[in-house]
Amino acid sequence: MKASNYETDFYTWTQQQASLLKSGHFSEIDVDNIIEEIETMGRSEKRSLESRLIELLQHLLKWEYQPQRRGRSWSLRKL
Repeated sequence: MKASNYETDFYTWTQQQASLLKSGHFSEIDVDNIIEEIETMGRSEKRSLESRLIELLQHLLKWEYQPQRRGRSWSLRKL
């Protein structure tokens, strides 16, 4: 399988790496870039969770301390 360039065709690279992993061709995988992607994904997920928690806390504080500003969307919103 011809290796795809990680920097120029990321999607194809991911598909090739997944295929290599599934077929057990571990000696052919792009270990350094896979490590980088897993670390990046972890940081991104952590930042996303922190951001959503901050937003939730802001909404809860507004709900508690600004009852006069509660609109219908607050009670009608479905998660």
